[in-house]
Amino acid sequence: MIKDRYNELATEIVDACFHVHKELGPGLLESAYEFALLKEFELRNIIAYNQVQVKLFYKGYDTGKHYAIDILVENEIVIEIKCCDVMHPVYTAQIISYLKLSQKKLGFLVNFHIPLIKDGIKRFVNEF
Repeated sequence: MIKDRYNELATEIVDACFHVHKELGPGLLESAYEFALLKEFELRNIIAYNQVQVKLFYKGYDTGKHYAIDILVENEIVIEIKCCDVMHPVYTAQIISYLKLSQKKLGFLVNFHIPLIKDGIKRFVNEF
């Protein structure tokens, strides 16, 4: 994917988060925002899947374990959804690990349990 397309999708993702937060407000479960975002992406003709299972490899060996990406946009951008009062550092570590393990370049950590959604969106870039 070229840089311009990443930037275009990133803008759409942030805007979609704004619309979902405006419509639903804070205080719901993560799954509510997950499904609302999926619908918002569908309305925008953006391909997105939820709970995408990714195999965990260690030193090239399949561990038999999987982890789930909350939402994967256009098979390139990882979105990790949270609904919490405090964003613990482990959530940042989680999105960074997901980017590395899935070999994706761009990700968003989004906390919907916040009065202003702009304060709840963080963008992460994996340089490999």
